[in-house]
Amino acid sequence: FRSTLIPALAVPVALISTLAFLQIMGFSINILTLFALVLAIGIVVDNAIVVVEAVHVKMSEEHLPPMEATIAAMKEISGAIVAITLVMSAVFIPVAFLSGPVGVFYRQFSLTLAISIVISGINALTLTPALCALMLRHNVETGKKGALQRFFGLFNKGYDKTEKKFGRLVRFIISRRVVTIGLLLLFIFLSWLGSRILPSGFIPTEDQGMIYVNVTTPPGSTVERTEQVLDQIEQVTGSINSIENVSTLAGYSLMSDITGASYGMAMINLSPWEARKESVDELITALKAKTRGISDASIEFFSPPTVPGFGNASGFELRLLDKNKSEDMGKTAKVTNDFLAELRKSSAISGAFTSFDPNFPQYMIHVDQDMAAQKGVTIDNAMSTLQTLVGSYYATNFIRFGQMYKVMLQAYPQYRGKPTDLLKLYVKNDRGEMIPYSAFITMERVYGPEQINRYNMYPSAMINGDAAAGFSSSDAIKTVEKTAREKLPRGFSIEWSGMTREQILSGNQAIYIFIICLIFVYLILAAQYESFLLPLPVLLSLPAGITGAFFTLKLAGLENNIYAQVALVMLIGLLGKNAILIIEFAEQKRKAGFSVAKAAALGAVSRLRPILMTSFAFIAGLIPLCIASGAGAVGNRSIGMTAVGGMLIGTLFGVILIPGLYAV
Repeated sequence: FRSTLIPALAVPVALISTLAFLQIMGFSINILTLFALVLAIGIVVDNAIVVVEAVHVKMSEEHLPPMEATIAAMKEISGAIVAITLVMSAVFIPVAFLSGPVGVFYRQFSLTLAISIVISGINALTLTPALCALMLRHNVETGKKGALQRFFGLFNKGYDKTEKKFGRLVRFIISRRVVTIGLLLLFIFLSWLGSRILPSGFIPTEDQGMIYVNVTTPPGSTVERTEQVLDQIEQVTGSINSIENVSTLAGYSLMSDITGASYGMAMINLSPWEARKESVDELITALKAKTRGISDASIEFFSPPTVPGFGNASGFELRLLDKNKSEDMGKTAKVTNDFLAELRKSSAISGAFTSFDPNFPQYMIHVDQDMAAQKGVTIDNAMSTLQTLVGSYYATNFIRFGQMYKVMLQAYPQYRGKPTDLLKLYVKNDRGEMIPYSAFITMERVYGPEQINRYNMYPSAMINGDAAAGFSSSDAIKTVEKTAREKLPRGFSIEWSGMTREQILSGNQAIYIFIICLIFVYLILAAQYESFLLPLPVLLSLPAGITGAFFTLKLAGLENNIYAQVALVMLIGLLGKNAILIIEFAEQKRKAGFSVAKAAALGAVSRLRPILMTSFAFIAGLIPLCIASGAGAVGNRSIGMTAVGGMLIGTLFGVILIPGLYAV
């Protein structure tokens, strides 16, 4: 009980101190900082376990009292704890200087973990040894044993047998360098293979308990017709128990932020996660099936964007650019529709659509400038007056009965009900006379887009879509780019926007982050050991953990997204900690006169127990993340499965590989 209480007391001390630093840095309690705090619990416990286990060894093997055992143990492991703290901090601090959305993700997570790691290192050097000296007792064998003592006795007997077998295995591997080199090359190859077969992504789409609906009725439709479609959608949702309520709005496009009578939107609020069995994707599929009979409108269902401010929907977003310097919107629409048709043929793309439509009925106003000049009417005055009469003009405010009212100028509805009513309106000329618009303008019925959007100065059509089931966002991006290269005619190209653009810009940033972290770890260990070779076994033990992480993600059906990449960076420190424990002890034995092979074997055997204890304690702490559900479940599972797979495989094979690499 006492041995368990000491690591447990280290947790609140470290977490409360970390929260104080978060307050100083202006961080909030969000999903990223909570990730870091959950992982910090395992790391804080790791350092405390190393100290407690080392003190127990001194008490049981050398029969020292708690105070002397603590002092003797800290002389052996203080260097390792300092090295572990510096290495794990060095892993996270460099990534805090990244910019962009990726930098925001890494910064809050990495700084929170780095602070907690430093505090846990201070704990392990100060508070935990003091608690060991005060609380631990050297238990002398008594004649009578309780059930718990018998269990511990059987467990320790079984562990001792395992430790002896492990010692023989380590000595066998150390004596055969070919086995060590072969295992290293095997894990390097498996790491590369895992990175190739694992689908990559960016920020996964989460179940936020809401579904967005975008409705587009045929061009020229009235608001009433759009409202009818929205009412039909609302009726359909009433038959699904997992839907709590629906809010609709006619006259606004959620995707393109355009106001118009033929656009509509709806927000479907779902029941709480614990009250429904279906996921958002399953509900979207069901809604698409139930609304298939509404044939006079284009209806799209999608999840909200994971990061607000980067687009209005989840999935990919791109702009098709017309660089031909022509004003033919019809050609742009044809190319866009042909491009969409090709995308829909691909099995990697789901729900690709566009809101671009150049067939809205419009009127082109032709101004006879000579006649307007003869009448004493300027074009600016004519158009601003027309804007006031038809579109309204905000004039002023006034206060009455304690409330403020706006004054809006606009012609009565009966004078602007039909397009031809514009010709019957009047404008005042420079002589104070009222001149009818019919005197100097004519109207021509034309068709065109409700709004012309430009991207990088070129006319553009926005296209949205998502990756199909079983495909990642990177698969969808590659498919779109390949289709664009092969099918788009001359003068047309695509540009990514929204969160997809950030994913493209981030590119192989995770690889560079990984390399920077490895360099920092190498330099710190080189300074710690005063050797350029000793850090190499620490770094070369990482491929085993990376292999485990990649294949665990693949088995779980997850992507190599930003959360998984954060966990991979974290594995550098966690697996490096195991290697440092072995190498630190082996160096002490080598300096004491043992051969390199003997020192490596002693280091592996003596540090096997704390390594297994800390690794399995950390893995146990991550189980809730691996089975998470509800808000942020995909991110939780991504970071949890990556860390669990990496720690499990990295630990089991690392304890065999590290002494072999040290001896080599």
